[in-house]
Amino acid sequence: MQEIKKISGTGIPVRGNDIDTDRIIPARFMKGLTFDDLGQYAFYDARRNDDGSFNDHPFNNPDYAGGSILLVNRNFGCGSSREHAPQALIRSGIKAIIGESFAEIFAGNCTANGIPTVLLAAQAMEELMESVESKSVTVLTLNLKSGVVTAAERGLSFPFSMDEDRKRSLLNGSWDTLGEMLENRAATEACRNAIVSARS
Repeated sequence: MQEIKKISGTGIPVRGNDIDTDRIIPARFMKGLTFDDLGQYAFYDARRNDDGSFNDHPFNNPDYAGGSILLVNRNFGCGSSREHAPQALIRSGIKAIIGESFAEIFAGNCTANGIPTVLLAAQAMEELMESVESKSVTVLTLNLKSGVVTAAERGLSFPFSMDEDRKRSLLNGSWDTLGEMLENRAATEACRNAIVSARS
């Protein structure tokens, strides 16, 4: 089980309210048998002009290459409840998302995949985005235990909030259901054997 307590990385701001899961990953890229290749399709249409050429979307900007902490505005991840959206973000390198608000199912899907979705007030979010866009801040640190995101280069520190159950599951590693099963394999096997024995 993987405990998630602190995440540091480069910020990548994607501005706009009500960015839905179809913008995060268009439905036509959801046909694969695994999630492995979804990273290349994150914001696929939003990153392109009508003629297919790349536009100035932050995911095309070399200044944000390798960005791992996504900065967003209100109601991010609304729309259909596809798990492919957080999976695409994970495989594009995103490890945490800071935003003004999130669609409930999207935030739950993120937690189930080990991505913290933390809430920042609108004014603080704007200051953080502007600092990243102006390049006065490059590295952000998200501390789940203290509930603070910091940008040491400018001495910025913002308290954030998040759902307590999600926070707890990330801190203690219980979000990782597969890891939890493997960690308790002996108990699971004993239970299975007891059931088989009772039926025979």
